[in-house]
Amino acid sequence: MTLIRYDRTALRHGRIAVCLLFLLSGTAIGTWTARIPTIKHDLGLGDGQLSLGLLGIAAGAITGMQLVGRLVDRFGSVRVMGPMAFAQAAVLVLPALAPDPVTLTLALFAFGAVHGTLDVAMNANAVEVERAAGRSLMSSFHAVFSIGGFLGAAAGGLFATVGLSPAATFLIVATAITAMALQASRWALAAPAEPVPTGPVPAEAGSTAAGISEARTGGAGAGGALLLGVLAFCCMIGEGAAADWSSVYLHDALNSSEWLAAAAYAAFSTMMTAGRLAGDRLAAALGPVTLVRGCGLLAAAGLGTALLIGHPIAGVAGFACFGAGLSCIVPQVFSAAGRRDPARAGRALARVASLGYVGFLTGPVLIGGAAELLGLPRALAIPALLALFVAVMAQALRTTVFTK
Repeated sequence: MTLIRYDRTALRHGRIAVCLLFLLSGTAIGTWTARIPTIKHDLGLGDGQLSLGLLGIAAGAITGMQLVGRLVDRFGSVRVMGPMAFAQAAVLVLPALAPDPVTLTLALFAFGAVHGTLDVAMNANAVEVERAAGRSLMSSFHAVFSIGGFLGAAAGGLFATVGLSPAATFLIVATAITAMALQASRWALAAPAEPVPTGPVPAEAGSTAAGISEARTGGAGAGGALLLGVLAFCCMIGEGAAADWSSVYLHDALNSSEWLAAAAYAAFSTMMTAGRLAGDRLAAALGPVTLVRGCGLLAAAGLGTALLIGHPIAGVAGFACFGAGLSCIVPQVFSAAGRRDPARAGRALARVASLGYVGFLTGPVLIGGAAELLGLPRALAIPALLALFVAVMAQALRTTVFTK
């Protein structure tokens, strides 16, 4: 195991650079999402045609994630994420210029490919910054992504309200993304060629001291990364299900008003962001295994109890607990994947991110199919049970941890 030493300024700049990358990535997604209705209207698309176009994002993201892992491991995360950050600004504009559904699908494939590639590379660099800082930082980075999504959606909604076209909206946001990418490229933290050697010190929980230790429990290779990917898959099924079915559950199954139904996903999103903002301190105090186990139990108990009670207020509270519980799991899973084998961090993160993304995409479909057979309340028990499975399997995160 090795310890890399940086001066405080370089480390602070590196952390800001990663925050900027997560911010611009979330902003791009949020802005695009806000202008989907206008693009759909302008091209005269039906729901089916729009769905096919949106599949372009998914296909592109998964393709990019499959290709980027080896590039990150060979050339380093900085050399990959820098160009991809600038590319994110460029491909954001493409969907607004598409004249027909086929071109839109191709533009969204490019958008997804760049987004997926940047996602893996910036998470790999986040792991390097964590290693240099000697403490957990991943949850805060993912919180910044959520904040970026909110800002992008707010900007897109504002520009739509004042009558600005999607092309103009995307150009304005792309300019801001370019500025963030430029600063991130200047300050990005790259690992030196010859790190300073140090010995391992066994430990379970992290702390803020500038050191790291190795504690492995087997499965450090592809099998270990696959298990972490399964945990990400289970968690992101829940995220996708909450996004598409929380409001439907309250409105249709519990006969709540539209505003209260909408409050379910708002509570979920708010608590997820809040949980991620607190996640690094919790990881330092508890260690990743204990934190993920507790989060999985909170998510399962919160949503499960709400489903058993079957009242709108309980539903909102349940989805709030579900969001708080899921909030720290994916960041800790990503961090563990990157720490498992630093020489192959890119490939491990690509595998985990791909499985997680598949879970996010298939979650709503899985819940919809199960709802047809079992009813929506019973179908929503699936993500609660998967959260419980994550809690049981939290030991898989016992890899590299930070210690004095």
